[in-house]
Amino acid sequence: MQDAFNFDAPPQQPASADGRKPMGDDPAAAIQQLRQLLERYAHAYYVCDAPEVPDAEYDRLYRELEALEAAHPALVTDDSPTQRIGAPPLSAFEQVLHRVPMLSINNAFSAEEVEAFDQRCRDGLGLSIGDSPIDYACEPKFDGLAISLVYQDRRFVQGATRGDGTTGEDVTLNLRTIHSIPLHLSAKAPIGRFEVRGEVLIRREDFARLNADQEAAGEKRFANPRNAAAGSLRQLDSAITASRPLTFFAYGIAGLEAVSFTDASLPTTQSDILSWLATLGFRVAETRAVVSGAPGLLAYYDQMAQKRPGLAYDIDGVVYKVNRLDQQVRLGFVSRAPRFVIAHKFPAEEALSRVLEIAVQIGRTGAVTPVARLEPIFVGGVTVTNATLHNFIEIARKDIRVGDTVVVRRAGDVIPEVVSSLPDRRPLDEHGQPLYALMRCPEICPECGSHVELPPDEAVARCTGGLVCPAQRKQALKHYASRRAMDIEGLGEKVVDQLVEAGLVHSPADLYGLTVSQLAALDRFAEKSAENLVVAIRRSCNTRLERLIYALGIRNVGEQTAKDLARHFGSLDSLMSADLDRLMQVPDVGPVVADSIMAFFAEAHNREVIERLRNAGVHWEDVALAASSGLLNGKTVVLTGTLPTLTREDAKALVEAAGGKVAGSVSAKTSFVVAGDAAGAKLEKAQSLGIEILDEATFLQRLQS
Repeated sequence: MQDAFNFDAPPQQPASADGRKPMGDDPAAAIQQLRQLLERYAHAYYVCDAPEVPDAEYDRLYRELEALEAAHPALVTDDSPTQRIGAPPLSAFEQVLHRVPMLSINNAFSAEEVEAFDQRCRDGLGLSIGDSPIDYACEPKFDGLAISLVYQDRRFVQGATRGDGTTGEDVTLNLRTIHSIPLHLSAKAPIGRFEVRGEVLIRREDFARLNADQEAAGEKRFANPRNAAAGSLRQLDSAITASRPLTFFAYGIAGLEAVSFTDASLPTTQSDILSWLATLGFRVAETRAVVSGAPGLLAYYDQMAQKRPGLAYDIDGVVYKVNRLDQQVRLGFVSRAPRFVIAHKFPAEEALSRVLEIAVQIGRTGAVTPVARLEPIFVGGVTVTNATLHNFIEIARKDIRVGDTVVVRRAGDVIPEVVSSLPDRRPLDEHGQPLYALMRCPEICPECGSHVELPPDEAVARCTGGLVCPAQRKQALKHYASRRAMDIEGLGEKVVDQLVEAGLVHSPADLYGLTVSQLAALDRFAEKSAENLVVAIRRSCNTRLERLIYALGIRNVGEQTAKDLARHFGSLDSLMSADLDRLMQVPDVGPVVADSIMAFFAEAHNREVIERLRNAGVHWEDVALAASSGLLNGKTVVLTGTLPTLTREDAKALVEAAGGKVAGSVSAKTSFVVAGDAAGAKLEKAQSLGIEILDEATFLQRLQS
């Protein structure tokens, strides 16, 4: 029968086997139709776990789309299914400032703490005994990596890790490879900018296959799904991330106030948010629920504890959120955590194993720690072969011996520890006595042969070898080179191991004498990577006093204490000569910390290392003293390009410490510009305005003048 409204219409052509209508000579329409079909099939497979077509059919359509896009490259867009394959490797991740902070949440470990949380919420909302119970949205607490996804006008534009909650790492290219993350949203999504918060993880069966593939390739197995997910997402080469079976679960949104809804209204509850996210194509927890009051929370917790072993992914607890968003706003926040949400953690899992050996490990500060080598046991989602025994006093108190059957627990679901032994299963000799004696603290360090001391009133024994002890030497060098210390890029654990084992480095001062030829002779080093490391080491020559103090690895001196000491003393010489009374004038420095500082500088070999650092060209005191002079008071400085030795952070700190201000753009108010390599528009503008331009060397000379 002819079309009653268009008598001239040609006969309809039959659709293809996959349901597509013929597109004739319109490649743009054909590409769009293929993309929609592939996205539909990917959503069914990766989000709904309900494949609509065989893999071969998906692959056929994918290859067809690839061919069309290759023939019409101008039609390729970054949200095409073909663009999930990864991008060229990055040299480093950029930092991302979260517009809405990704806050941590408080934990509860008992029914009493959950009931107290419910009461705090009732009190905060002004509810009395006669008022109705609060409704809570309950969700599983995924054991993965928290992620923020930014959508602008329905397109995925940026993804970042949680980081410290305020600043994360830009992992957009890696997140684009995850099929359960939509690259663009449907018309149901709002117009404008908003964020989707969630968790990246690896499901258990995918993790098992991943480890099987690792073994088949002769590679190291991953410890657990969470570590594998975190490591996969932080690859600089997104092609590696694309090869890993990552999944994304959404659990929240941020920044919806600034968007414009079209055919949907703004969600008013947390449960509405999750349902809305599901309609947009995101994967959300199937086991979520809305319950009333503390009894409902505890009932949900019990249900999830029973379901936990059968879930497709690891969880380490459940999360409770006040369901109504207006009540969340009224409850607000305390410190860095919201008042309206709490995580109810599952107890650490325990299992039985047998102690095969008790070994001794020497830490960075010389701490002598006994470690139990165990028969492999699966605890808390991880195969455990080593567990801490803390110290030798604990070994005696718990009476743990080689051969014992012991209870192993992942404390806080993280650190394996031996909780207790089962003496009735202990192996006995022919006389009915324990086959193995109780292990005592060694008197000699197994690493270097130095004496081991147990200070009075302390439980931890320590090797006195210091930097002559290989174990301490490696740890001290790793700490010295770490990002928060001297920030020597490329000087990681494996490189440090090679340098120490090759006899090239015995203390941090030896780093500054390394040559390109020495490094290039090491395994996995080419001349270019050797040159890069030498440059990174030289870059650390100019540093802040607080960084150096922290880098020295003084026992009990963390980052904040190092900052307090630098601010109080102003120079390393002043700190080195300080007595107990002067040290205890520093805020938060008590007798224990003061004793550690005095003991460190009393050691001749530590003073020798510091003197050798000076002789090697490492600068800290003059810069710190000059910075404290305030000679840049009222000055505005702009930093541009890559400086030879100073990082941007260190240069900014020097300007601010000297009383100056660092601006992000050049203007007539700019006092001078510090320019390095690859300085661009800022340098050009400064030149056009006739503003003074300094290189790094002149800048440092001015600070020291």
